[in-house]
Amino acid sequence: MGGKSAALVFPDTRDVRTAARNLMGLCSTFLSGQVCSTPTRAVVHKSILDEFVHHAAEQVREVKFGDPFDPATTSAPIISTTQMSKILVYIASGKEEGARLVCGGDQPGGELAQDNWVNPALFVDAGNHMRIAREEIFGPVLSVIPFETEEEAVRIANDSDYGLSGGVYTADLTRAFHIARAMRTGSVGINGYSVMPNSPAGGIKRSGVGREGGWTTIEEYTEIKTVMLNMDA
Repeated sequence: MGGKSAALVFPDTRDVRTAARNLMGLCSTFLSGQVCSTPTRAVVHKSILDEFVHHAAEQVREVKFGDPFDPATTSAPIISTTQMSKILVYIASGKEEGARLVCGGDQPGGELAQDNWVNPALFVDAGNHMRIAREEIFGPVLSVIPFETEEEAVRIANDSDYGLSGGVYTADLTRAFHIARAMRTGSVGINGYSVMPNSPAGGIKRSGVGREGGWTTIEEYTEIKTVMLNMDA
């Protein structure tokens, strides 16, 4: 399906640390950002930007590469050497276009140097016009984009060729549902994001057409017949 999902983090969120660690963790752990619905754009209010970046970088330092059967391993390798090279090119483009790389973005050394690992990259001062913010990287890269007003945050989120998923972090549920409706994306998580097997999932724009999951999946295998009766006959 493809995606370049945005998570909007407002200053009234109850726990900036949790929001930062959640979003960075979705990019750095499990499948190392190789999930189409991963929120790879963190759109963060300027007043909490430094705090968010601090906690996101803190999460990166806890990432452990290694044997996937080892319980201490937190993250998967990149699926292929070709994809790993593509990710590194994107990271280089982020630096060239003016985003600031806080941590990661290189390959680990030692016994992991010859394998498909990329240290999770955290970019700040990113612009929504940059390649790292517009194109699907499919790897452990999070771009942090600052905003000042609610309208600006929604505009940044919707300024994308993709529309698969998204997120809103705020203590104001009225604001949360208002923004969720305004975001042009197939699903939105409020104060967290997860995929539920019994709920419809899918995207708009370049993220696809249609939905799967729940009753929507059953409808895909249903043939509906229309019978029209002319009452004047």
